[in-house]
Amino acid sequence: MYLNDASEPLVLLIFPFTYFSIYGLLKRTNITFRKHWWHIILPLAYFISQIPFYLAPLSVKYNAYLGAYFPNYAVAEVPQHFNYGYHYFKDIFDWLILLSILLYSALSLRLVFLERQNKIENRSKSNKYIFTRNSSIVLVLLLIFIFVVFYNFDDDGGDHYIVFFQTIIAFATSYVVLSESRFFEKSWIADKYETLSNSQIALNMADIENYVNTNSYYMSKDASLKDLASLLKVHPNQISKIINQENNSNFNDFLNQKRLQVAKLRLTDPEYSNFTIEAIANSVGFKSKSTFYNAFKKHIGISPSDYIKSIAPKL
Repeated sequence: MYLNDASEPLVLLIFPFTYFSIYGLLKRTNITFRKHWWHIILPLAYFISQIPFYLAPLSVKYNAYLGAYFPNYAVAEVPQHFNYGYHYFKDIFDWLILLSILLYSALSLRLVFLERQNKIENRSKSNKYIFTRNSSIVLVLLLIFIFVVFYNFDDDGGDHYIVFFQTIIAFATSYVVLSESRFFEKSWIADKYETLSNSQIALNMADIENYVNTNSYYMSKDASLKDLASLLKVHPNQISKIINQENNSNFNDFLNQKRLQVAKLRLTDPEYSNFTIEAIANSVGFKSKSTFYNAFKKHIGISPSDYIKSIAPKL
């Protein structure tokens, strides 16, 4: 009971942190306290305003709980001169939540709109854009849903409906994250290759490497597992199995690592000095700037621009 309503400031942090996740995904920049400190003003101010309540006798917190859920029950005795000044902010807590959701829904939608307008990424194929767009829409739906609940229920009477809605969001988000995750990739490999027949054509990693390196097949934008399997006259799963077992990667990573080796040379080659980073990405087979950036950071560890800066002093 002594922790009753102790999580209220944390509730006010949910929406800034949701915005931070959208901001980080679209802008690909870090969230720093120096730049984004103002986002915690409201939760911090509310926390400070409620310190008298947090330090109040247990009877005060008990009565607060009864007032929210069991208003007809007899209340506990409270010290006669106890100051309820903190109640001014507690009474408008619901409106502070709505204000927070409204603000960060607007900021999130603005980010998504600017991303769409500026065409920073190929949004039709960008999982990040789709995820952040849907997250912003969910924030707006949450705003509407909570407003309806607050309008129809006094105090915390409708909280169970809000929890139900948030549970649906949590399960839906978990499904999306897990379905896109590679966490289970290793366990799926065996199942995926069980369909291969025992009469498959003899093929090894050296054969695949030889064909992919010949005429720089990996730099073709049309390069795909299905296309390579057709050229080698084998089942796509056979190639995938060999690459997974011998190279410890999937087919796309296998090609991207080869493309990146060429990209690294071209990024610092004077002959390509008039090429933009995106143009170099296209020249080595990447279909979009975002795919190139993600692959570069994954396998090289830094962004293409940072790589150029790290190499420049040595040239």
